[in-house]
Amino acid sequence: MWKEEDNRLKRTFKFNDFQEAFAFMTRVAFLAEAHNHHPNWSNVYNTVNIELTTHDAGNVVTDKDRKLAAAIDAI
Repeated sequence: MWKEEDNRLKRTFKFNDFQEAFAFMTRVAFLAEAHNHHPNWSNVYNTVNIELTTHDAGNVVTDKDRKLAAAIDAI
């Protein structure tokens, strides 16, 4: 589940291996482009950490973040 903390929506995703994690990141990248809203994220082996915040709104959580989070969950 997404957790709102420090003006960010945060979630950690775990996969079976690096290839699955990277495939997920690729799909999220296409979603981010479609939403014109891009995550802060990191990847170590099978783990992807995502943080969403709206930079042009003063680095707070907005509907843009919630919509992208829901789209990511739908993957």
